[in-house]
Amino acid sequence: MGEFKVHRVRFFNYVPSGIRCVAYNNQSNRLAVSRTDGTVEIYNLSANYFQEKFFPGHESRATEALCWAKGQRLFSAGLNGEIIEYDLQALDIKYSVDAFGGPIWSIAANPSGSQLLVGCEDGSVKLFQINPDKIQFERNFDRQKSRILSLSWHPSGTHIAAGSIDYISVFDVKSGSAVHKMLVDRQYMGVSKRKCIIWGVAFLSDGTVISVDSAGKVQFWDSATGTLVKTHLVANADVQSIAVSDQEDSFVVGTAEGTIFHFQLVSVTSTSSEKQWVRTKPFQHHTHDVRTVAHSPTALISGGTDTHLVIRPLMEKVEVKNYDAALRKITFPHRRLISCSKKRQLLLFQFSHHLDLWRLGSTVATGKHGDTLPLSKDADHLLQLKTKGPENIICSCVSPCGSWIAYSTASQFFLRRLNYEHDNLSLQRVSKMPAFLRSAVQIMFSEDSTKLFVASNQGSLHILRLLEGSFKHLHTFQAQSGTVESMCLLAISPDGNWLAASGTSAGVHVYSVKRLKLHCTVPAYNFPVTALAIAPKTNNLVIAHSDQQIFEYSIPDKQYTEWSRAIQKQGFHHHWLQRDTPITHIGFHPKRPAHILLHDAYMFCIIDKSLPLPNDKTLLYNPLPPTNESDVIRRRTAHAFKISKKYKPLLFMDLLDERTLVAVERPLDDIIAQLPPPIKKKKFGT
Repeated sequence: MGEFKVHRVRFFNYVPSGIRCVAYNNQSNRLAVSRTDGTVEIYNLSANYFQEKFFPGHESRATEALCWAKGQRLFSAGLNGEIIEYDLQALDIKYSVDAFGGPIWSIAANPSGSQLLVGCEDGSVKLFQINPDKIQFERNFDRQKSRILSLSWHPSGTHIAAGSIDYISVFDVKSGSAVHKMLVDRQYMGVSKRKCIIWGVAFLSDGTVISVDSAGKVQFWDSATGTLVKTHLVANADVQSIAVSDQEDSFVVGTAEGTIFHFQLVSVTSTSSEKQWVRTKPFQHHTHDVRTVAHSPTALISGGTDTHLVIRPLMEKVEVKNYDAALRKITFPHRRLISCSKKRQLLLFQFSHHLDLWRLGSTVATGKHGDTLPLSKDADHLLQLKTKGPENIICSCVSPCGSWIAYSTASQFFLRRLNYEHDNLSLQRVSKMPAFLRSAVQIMFSEDSTKLFVASNQGSLHILRLLEGSFKHLHTFQAQSGTVESMCLLAISPDGNWLAASGTSAGVHVYSVKRLKLHCTVPAYNFPVTALAIAPKTNNLVIAHSDQQIFEYSIPDKQYTEWSRAIQKQGFHHHWLQRDTPITHIGFHPKRPAHILLHDAYMFCIIDKSLPLPNDKTLLYNPLPPTNESDVIRRRTAHAFKISKKYKPLLFMDLLDERTLVAVERPLDDIIAQLPPPIKKKKFGT
C-alpha cells in the first residue's frame, strides 16, 4: 500500500437534517425521504439502498407529508399550504398547487392512484383528481373543528379515516360526509390530558381503523359501528407514526422515545382460525423521536430527529442471508459535499446555505508509522460564502488551482474568482451568468483550471472557458436520445480531452472535448453508478456501481480492459460485495498507474492491479502477514485489495500529492451532541 502522510480533518461541522416523513413505493421498490430542511431524497432499495436522486431543500417548504401515486408520481405537502409534484427525471419541482386550507398536515393517494386527499389546518379534507399533467381540485369533505393530522384510505377506495385532535372521523368518499366520529380517551397513565392528538391512522380492508396518539396508545376501532375494540399502551410518550404491510398481517409504530414496536396478526391457538393483533418485537435503533415509519415486504423502515434512516430487516421474510439481511443505518448523503484544491491544499465544505473554505495545516516534524505529528501551522478558515434567498445549495466545487469557486441553487449559478495577495484573500464575483446554467446538479473544473464543466438538470452538459475574471461559453452537449435525465456524476480526464457523464438510469456517456462530440457510450448495467473517474496517461474510465461492482473501460479502445474482464470472470470477494455503503470517490496515484484509490463511508482502499485478485478463501481485510514473515511468504499471500478502516465515518479522501492524503471524518458522536436532547427516560434505581 505504501506510506502516506495523512491530514486527518474533523472540522467539517456537518449535521444532517432530521427526517420528517418517508413514503415507500412497492411497485418500484423505492423510498422517498423528506428532511426538515425541505430536501427530498429517493432511495433505490433494489440497488443496495442507494440514494439515487435528491431534490434540494427550501426554507419556505417545510414538508410534512409524502405519498406516491400510480405511474411513479411523487407528491408532497407542507406547512406553506402547497401540494408539490416532483419531476423525477429533471430532479426539479414539476408544479405546485395551493390547497387554500392553510398549512397541510397529511396527504394520501387512493389505491388506484387516481385521487389525492390532503388534510388541512382549517379542518378541511380536500379531494383532488390526479390527471396526467396536473392535479385538479374536485371537492371538500365535511369540515371538522380542528386540523386534520393524518389520513388513510380504505383499500376499496370508498371510505377514508381522518385523525384530528381528540377524535377520528370516517368519511364516505362519494358523498363527502362524515359517517362516524370516534372520540379518543384523553387518559394518559391515569392522568387526564388536555388534548389527545391522533398522529396516525391506518384503515384496514376488514373495516378496522388503527390509530396512534399523543397518549402513547395504539387503538383498534370498528369503523362500521364507530366503537373502540382494543387498546395497547406502548409508550410513556407520543406514538407518532404507523405503517401497515400490504398483506395487512403486520404493522409498525414509532414513538417519541426512539422505540419502534412491531405488531403481528397471529392465531389465538395453533388449531384456531381466529387471529388477533399481538405486539411482538420492540426495537431501539434511535436516540430521539421516531417521526415516521414505513413497511416494505422485507423490512421495517424508520427515521426521525437523530437523522438516521434505519432499515431493520424482517428475518422471516428474507429468503437469502445476504446484505439484505443486515441492519442498516444511513446517515450521510451518497453525494459529494467536499471538494479539494490540491495545489493550494484547500478544502471547500458545502452546507445548506453557505460554503466554508479552509486551508490545511502543515508540519515540519517527522516520525515513524502510526505517529501523530504536531502542527507547526494550524488549519486556517479562509472564507465563508453565504447564499442569499431561501434555496439550498445543490452542488459546489473549488478549482484545482484554488482560484475559482462555483456553486448552484435551483434558480441561480454563481462563479467567484479568488485572488491571493500575501495573507489577504479577495473575492470577485463573475456577473451575467447565463440562465441555462441554473439548477446545475454537478460542477467540475478541468485539471489545469481553464475549463468549467456544468451538468444541468435537463440532461445537457455545458463547457465554459475561464478567463481572468470572466468566462466564455464554448459548447453544450445536448441530452442523448431526447431524454431530460439529469447527469449526476461527471469525470474529466487529467489531460482535459475526455468528459464522462452518468445519469441515474442511463448509461455512462463519454464525450471528446477536443472534437466536441459524443465519443462512445459504456454498455448499460443494471445498477446505478455511484462514482467514476478517468485515469491519467491510460485514459481508462473506472466506474463503481451500487452493487459494489467495479469496471474499467478503455476510452481510446472503446472496450473493457483486460483487468476488468479478469475481475468480472473471477468475481469479487464476497466480503467486498456485502459492504452496505456505496463507493463515493475514486482517485489515482500520479506515479503508480496500477493503483486505484477509492473509499466509502467506512473504508479506504487501494487496488493494486499488478497483484493477483483475492478469492473467497483469502482474508480480504488482512492481506499481509506479520512483518516478521519472509518476503517470499508475504508476496505469496498478498493480493490486490489493500483496505484500511482506520478513518470513519469518512466523507472525503483523496491524494494531495504522491506522499500525502487528506481524510475528512465526521464522527457520529459529534452529530448527536448537536441535536436537541431526547426525552428523558426514568431508569431503574434512579
